[in-house]
Amino acid sequence: MIAPHPLVAMIHAVPAAHRIAEEAFAREFPQATVWNVLDDRLLDDARAAGGLTGSLRRRMLRLIGHVMDGGAQALLLTCSSYGDVVNTAHALWNVPVLKSDEAMFRAALSGPYRRIGVVASTPPAVPAAVAQLEALAPEVRPDRPVGIVTALSEEAATAGDPGAAARHLADALYATGGAEVDAVLLAQYSLTPAREALAALLGVPVLDGAGAAARELRALLTPGERPAAPTPAVAP
Repeated sequence: MIAPHPLVAMIHAVPAAHRIAEEAFAREFPQATVWNVLDDRLLDDARAAGGLTGSLRRRMLRLIGHVMDGGAQALLLTCSSYGDVVNTAHALWNVPVLKSDEAMFRAALSGPYRRIGVVASTPPAVPAAVAQLEALAPEVRPDRPVGIVTALSEEAATAGDPGAAARHLADALYATGGAEVDAVLLAQYSLTPAREALAALLGVPVLDGAGAAARELRALLTPGERPAAPTPAVAP
């Protein structure tokens, strides 16, 4: 039986993801009781090791085991670098466990969008997002091809405010022929503050990973409720 205020754990590798994910859940799934767990060495140690080692995988599984032992009824892993560990978690625990952007990709592929733009401010985020989209596409929309346009703006990572970050992302998307996209996906949680400004500049829906995860978990954990309408940022 699902509790009235289901306990949703979130494991973060950077403090900024904690704030962004909490804001998304407050907006999209306010009934949830959120439990944040932060290990701010996860990314640095993975970079130093050149990727995920067996030791790092076990470390993440121990963190997941910690929240499961604490009664978590769902888990969102906000660090995309550790997404592969989710596959192991599915085999070990019988509760919903989501990768950072898994719900966003599924929502985008389930929608009416023919061309999807993917924007990022760090180079590794682009191929990682495209790989997940292409892997999910045959499962979610086997009879409808999807066009993917990518754009990278490293300037967006150091922009002084969300509006400036949005302008850098929009410029990068236009430069790669993305003017005709039907929706845009933010490949990093750190870009979420630029979501509304980017939607206003581009005139298309902009989806973020944390918001999509909150909506998916709300549907899974409160099945008796009327489903919440998606609220990707859309230009007025």
